[in-house]
Amino acid sequence: MTDGGSAPAAGAGFAAAKINLALHVTGRRADGYHELDSLVVFAEIGDSLALVDEAPAALAIDGPFGSGLDDGPDNLVLRARDAVAAFAGPLPPLGFRLTKRLPVASGIGGGSADAAAALRLLAGRLAIPLDDPRLTAAAQRLGADVPMCLLSRSLHASGIGERIVPWPEAPRLAMVLANPGVGVATPAVFRRLARRDGTPLPTLPPRPNADRLAAFLRAETRNDLEAPAIEEAPVIAEALERVGAAEGCRLARMSGSGATVFGIFADSDAADRAAQRIATERPDWWVVATQAGGG
Repeated sequence: MTDGGSAPAAGAGFAAAKINLALHVTGRRADGYHELDSLVVFAEIGDSLALVDEAPAALAIDGPFGSGLDDGPDNLVLRARDAVAAFAGPLPPLGFRLTKRLPVASGIGGGSADAAAALRLLAGRLAIPLDDPRLTAAAQRLGADVPMCLLSRSLHASGIGERIVPWPEAPRLAMVLANPGVGVATPAVFRRLARRDGTPLPTLPPRPNADRLAAFLRAETRNDLEAPAIEEAPVIAEALERVGAAEGCRLARMSGSGATVFGIFADSDAADRAAQRIATERPDWWVVATQAGGG
């Protein structure tokens, strides 16, 4: 079972995994962007990002998934730096050190979370409030998931991700995350999407506990990208089956555009046992037990 990199989700340099509990595709705009309706929670695992004064390199990357990233100017961390400099003026000489613990192109917002962590770190260094509209605009320009990751709290997002409503009633969830070792490109998944006019999310149940939320998600919601992602990477179906068959699993579903699958479990002990068993059966997969959600 791979180390997920636990850290306090509120830490400026912690890039928490983003989990789409539900993701409905409700339309497509004239500019090609898709309209979405999504329920999102953040996990207690993620990447770590640090500012380094007088750094010899703009971005140094390590960690178990560091080799899968380019440290060039297109990296979202450096694009976030440039976005802040564009409105705040020249930055002091500094660099970033990124410890990459989340799989790349895995549907749990790793790159977006890293960019959001960079924005938070720079905002702290430059005494820029996190609700500064210039910072929010910079996050929106970096990508649809970056504003959500900048908040890193349970939320309901719609539009192309720019309309965000905090979800303070979200319960704490014992979860397993399983990635079968494949990266799935989001554009490829959307190209396989059969319908782009799905229904929006129904009204959320008030103050749900974990069991009630799992039952609601299973009966009333979906991830519209799950089927096309399985067409793109059939091994996702195996991950769904293994997580869903584990004792104590209340719901198994893919997050985002894949390929990571999450399971909501009865409690942390059940999640730990399931993660250990799946990791033993599939040692080539990334499998972690964690907690997510809460207001």
